[in-house]
Amino acid sequence: MPFRILVTDDIDPEGVALLSAVADFTVDVEPTLPAAQLLTRIGDYHAIIGRSATKITDALLRAGRQLQVVGRAGVGVDNIAVDTATELGIAVINAPAGNTTAVAELFFATVIGLLRHIPRAHQSISEGRWDRSQLLGSELKGKTLGIVGLGRIGGEVATRAHAFGMSLVGYDPYINDDRFASLRVRRCATLDDLLGGSDFVTVHTPLTAETTGLIGAPQMAKMKRGAVLANLARGGIVDEAALLVALNSGEIGGAVIDAFAHEPLTEHHPFRGVANVLLTPHIGASTSEAQLNVAIDACAAVRDALLTHELSRTLNVAEGGGDWLALHPAILVARRAAAVARGQLAERGALAITAIEIRLGAELAPSRGPLLSAAAVGALEGIVERERLNLINARMVAQARGIELRYIEGGVPPHPRAVEVRLTANGQELRVGGIAALDTPPRITRIGDFHVDVAPRGTLIVLTNRDVPGVIGRVGTALGDAKVNIAEYHQARLAEGGDALAVITVDGDVAESVRHTLLALPDIRSASIVHFGGES
Repeated sequence: MPFRILVTDDIDPEGVALLSAVADFTVDVEPTLPAAQLLTRIGDYHAIIGRSATKITDALLRAGRQLQVVGRAGVGVDNIAVDTATELGIAVINAPAGNTTAVAELFFATVIGLLRHIPRAHQSISEGRWDRSQLLGSELKGKTLGIVGLGRIGGEVATRAHAFGMSLVGYDPYINDDRFASLRVRRCATLDDLLGGSDFVTVHTPLTAETTGLIGAPQMAKMKRGAVLANLARGGIVDEAALLVALNSGEIGGAVIDAFAHEPLTEHHPFRGVANVLLTPHIGASTSEAQLNVAIDACAAVRDALLTHELSRTLNVAEGGGDWLALHPAILVARRAAAVARGQLAERGALAITAIEIRLGAELAPSRGPLLSAAAVGALEGIVERERLNLINARMVAQARGIELRYIEGGVPPHPRAVEVRLTANGQELRVGGIAALDTPPRITRIGDFHVDVAPRGTLIVLTNRDVPGVIGRVGTALGDAKVNIAEYHQARLAEGGDALAVITVDGDVAESVRHTLLALPDIRSASIVHFGGES
């Protein structure tokens, strides 16, 4: 399928070249477009890749009827309406690692510049003065650095801080103890603990509802008098008005700011006249190496998402993707097991799904997020009125319908790559399980209490019947008369002469009239048909 991609905001040409090399891609490279002009053009594109200058708004996403992917050549996505993208099933991809070194190095460059008065020293010499006696500075060695956010950039800052002989403390409730230990950072239980014991505080978190105003007047009041505060992350995390007051009063000794709530700064912005602050114009990622890295990372991820549905780099797919190639068979099993369960429940008249649950083998347990999304897709496709239902928006769609999504912790299946889906509808439950091995094709291995073994491909016919002679022959004859070719036929029973279940894989679509023909056969109790088609 041909795809059309819009590249804007001066993405490095080496990244664009990755896209242009694909025969199925038409790539339009444009400068940053005015919002109104972009809105009129976005409907022509399947993907857009940019930086922070282009605002990917709610209105823009809704106008992009063909949009499948939004790429951001950088770490932050606060210029993208991610919730709207998720609702619409549009993948949001960023390049979180490409500018890590650049930002970490800028932290030390600016903090040391502030401590040693380097901007003032340069200015004094440039103006013909020799103000050596007025430029007494201080050192990093022996000081305590508090790092708020111990992700990629925070971790790089920590690694380099040890070389300066600093003591390190950190606060990040979303990072495990092992990472703190490996980085030799003492964990603080609360932000206040970090602020009260640090000579320098640096922020490396995304801008979210939780982190907006994270460090305001109350937090600054808890900092050591004379401490230095650095924000090279996102404007809005630090309350700028409160920081100005703290700087002017001497409560805070200095600040380094590279990211501002409103950019660019106005001509008379109050920060411009403050002596104990070092300002840079959001240049954290502005190195040639970083721009090349983020362009290549973002463009490669967008390419793979369009061509192969590789979503491991997608921010709004549920957490825990891991190795996407290895995960793909499990995604298929989860989706198709849910579709089988829904078909069986519908045959019983249980149509209103109230819960979707999954249980996973040990090897797949870390990927519960995407697999629960896959189960939601299988349970809902064909019964929700949406142009696009996929791994990105399925959980949101399910929750909007009042469906509870759960991961079952106990009773881990014996096979390490087992997937079990359990649906509840109208008070009835049904579980369907399978194996997503890496060396053999995916299989459905359980429907309810029956153990089966079939490939979930093409079209699946699921029958329940009395375990008596002649049933298989009559079913085969009926399907043959209807010109339906059988690929696999698996019959299972719980006890001789009791209930039995047949799972039949057939080629092509099967008309509803065939189901009625099967239901009319002696000893057939139920029949459901699940069309898998070519979806993955």
